Amino acid sequence: MSHPHLHLQTDQLYPFDARGIAKRFRHAAIFGALDALFPGETMRFCNDHDPLPLLDQMRARYGEKVEIKYAQREPGAIVIDFVKKEA
Repeated sequence: MSHPHLHLQTDQLYPFDARGIAKRFRHAAIFGALDALFPGETMRFCNDHDPLPLLDQMRARYGEKVEIKYAQREPGAIVIDFVKKEA
């Protein structure tokens, strides 16, 4: 008997490595992952470049509902925590 994934802890951190996703699917995959988060959960996004156009799209789509926090911002190594806020 399998159990569905339960979100019992609101401080969960979910890794998302965009480098392994085909470029044409990346934004859709990222938005899908963000939409699946519950308030208090975090998606840790890794990429090889600073995704400034994506961040602009996220701000337009989510506004204050998703907090954007850089954990690492170096050439070739970008790590951003996207924190889902209460609606």
